[in-house]
Amino acid sequence: MRYGKIGIMGAMKEEIELLHRHADIKDSRSKAGIEYVEATLHGKQIVFCKSGVGKVNAAVCTQVLIDQGVDCVLFTGVAGALDPELEVGDIVISTSCVQHDMDVTPLGFPRGVIPFQDRSSDFTADPALIDMAVQAAKTLYPDHYRTGKVLSGDQFIASRDTVAFLREEMHGTCAEMEGAALAQVCAMNDVPYVVIRSMSDKADGGAPDSFEEFTVKAANRSYAMIEEMLRHM
Repeated sequence: MRYGKIGIMGAMKEEIELLHRHADIKDSRSKAGIEYVEATLHGKQIVFCKSGVGKVNAAVCTQVLIDQGVDCVLFTGVAGALDPELEVGDIVISTSCVQHDMDVTPLGFPRGVIPFQDRSSDFTADPALIDMAVQAAKTLYPDHYRTGKVLSGDQFIASRDTVAFLREEMHGTCAEMEGAALAQVCAMNDVPYVVIRSMSDKADGGAPDSFEEFTVKAANRSYAMIEEMLRHM
């Protein structure tokens, strides 16, 4: 597939400020209080934005990007590791995304399933974009990446018990606050996506101490992944 216009999202300033620094800015506009910047980078036409934290912000931004005609959406940022083998700075490339805080189990639905929808959970990332991200990771961080399920919820996970549940019961590789919302909106619009997360902490109770220290390092790695993908798209 040819990607004529590429949407890029990050939840935090650190995650998209390198795009401001390196891209050739053409135009910008604001919608719902969020700035969308049109630019070129490595010869590719991009639209990027800082969504803000949480699933509602991510959903709004994704739909606005799609309404602006993007052919795919890439999400870059940080996450907490659920897999104990992941270290700070390691990259996770989404195979799918699920809302871990969607819980209608009292009505008989599995955790993460959105009731009464045909496509209701485990929104699958685009295989071609996954492959591009894997090739970028092999170039940049050959021993520090993996693919896996990204779990999203409007919660900062810092409990060992919660980490164990999300890993063992929901088979998550990492946890964050936006990816599944983006994935659902992309699925509803039939637009391919992939989420690329760099681990800022191990989501194990020590997160508040390590998060700020490692956010910049992790965000830089996520940006490098996006840049490497753009070189070869």
